[in-house]
Amino acid sequence: MPSNHYNVIIIGAGAAGMFCAARAGQRGRRVLLIDHAEALGEKIRISGGGRCNFTNIHASPANFLSQNPHFCRSALSRYSPNDFIKLVTTHRISYHEKTLGQLFCDESSQQIIDMLIDECKRGKVDFLHPATVQSVTKSDRFRIETSRGEFTSDALVIASGGLSIPATGATGFGYDIAKQFDVALTPLRAGLVPLALDAPELERYGTLSGVSFETVAHAVPREKRKSEMVSFREAALLTHRGLSGPSVLQISNYWSAGDAVAFDLLCGRDGEDWIAELRTRRPAITSFAKALAEVVPQRLADAWANAHSPAKPIADWTKADIVNVARELNAWQLKPSGTLGYKKAEVTLGGVDTRALSQQTMETKTVAGLHFIGEVVDVTGWLGGYNFQWAWASAAACGDAV
Repeated sequence: MPSNHYNVIIIGAGAAGMFCAARAGQRGRRVLLIDHAEALGEKIRISGGGRCNFTNIHASPANFLSQNPHFCRSALSRYSPNDFIKLVTTHRISYHEKTLGQLFCDESSQQIIDMLIDECKRGKVDFLHPATVQSVTKSDRFRIETSRGEFTSDALVIASGGLSIPATGATGFGYDIAKQFDVALTPLRAGLVPLALDAPELERYGTLSGVSFETVAHAVPREKRKSEMVSFREAALLTHRGLSGPSVLQISNYWSAGDAVAFDLLCGRDGEDWIAELRTRRPAITSFAKALAEVVPQRLADAWANAHSPAKPIADWTKADIVNVARELNAWQLKPSGTLGYKKAEVTLGGVDTRALSQQTMETKTVAGLHFIGEVVDVTGWLGGYNFQWAWASAAACGDAV
């Protein structure tokens, strides 16, 4: 075999790319892994506050969005969170569970990067980085021209990620390759991203930047869509530009321009029942803001009560007052003006249309030997380790078959 020919060339040395290279290499394939960055796995390094939320023990197809929602089932069932946990344990990386099944390294994200590099070395994977891919063509085999030479391969895997966090080197390379080979794409947009508010609402709540509160949040679509059924009980955060925090990032995946978002400040408790309980307390509670501060921070309670409750003691509220305030408590609506874009997004929604791929191998149905894995594919997980699990699962499906 010529020195510049490989069984498999993988473009993109992030989570999916390195894991796929390791799996293929350990099966005896000759693998070249190409990346344009000097440092590998930058998105891994910054993830989870530097401790990498590397999977979620509850990961299932229900935690992923796609225009073809059943596509991810095969890969996720064949490579589970427990499979990755076993690998982490083998490498003696200590970890801990935070809320909602999220697993983090005890020490550093660099441990996951080092583990993936070690696994690639076990598979005798050749690394080529930094190197810019200048062109990709295919006749009987793939030909990849780079800033460091020309290489050929029988199979080509695109693991270049999406458009989120461009500061880490993210580009639209994978989408360009899909277009070149006439592989369909679904619409792209920023996901797991903070939402912006317009001036009137920022004037009212912008001074509360930094205030966090527990809530149940959901999108309120202009037209009936599945998104109105999806809610998340996590913290929300008011910022100088709008809304953030885990619950907001989660619902951003279900939000579309023109939709509102709603927050249940009582986290499931009926508003009218709660107000009725306040009215029976002795000594009597006269300040609604003081009562609301039992469930949200005082600064938010003051601003919210001033905007949404009658300026009179709770005991003097009419039935209509109670119904109106209760409705607002259980579904406080704000209407975002947009998102903060890919710069602040954790993932890219949309991508390579999964109807163009084999769910068994991630190979395109129209171009033999061409595979797409990871974020570049139209499969997007919830916040909390789900997107890493898709990276591992899609990479394993491809790496075990390529």
